[in-house]
Amino acid sequence: MKGFSHLANVATLALDREACSGCGACVEVCPHQVFALRDDKARIVDRDRCMECGACRTNCPAEAITVDSGVGCAGGMINEWLDGILPGRRRGGGCC
Repeated sequence: MKGFSHLANVATLALDREACSGCGACVEVCPHQVFALRDDKARIVDRDRCMECGACRTNCPAEAITVDSGVGCAGGMINEWLDGILPGRRRGGGCC
């Protein structure tokens, strides 16, 4: 799943750096390396790679992350990966 990007500037992901404790849980659980630790706090390094799975929000003990998981293209892309269909080669449309 490395190297995928979604539509630019549509992810609902937001990070409150003030609330961030710098634990690094988001860095550990994000499948697309959206986060990095800088200056003892998490930082979003590439929002467009976010597939809105919600793992970061679920694992953030400081509740510093918000994301509307289950919206956008994540569901369609995950189903395609499971079905073995390459992204962009849909059988009848799709969200992206």
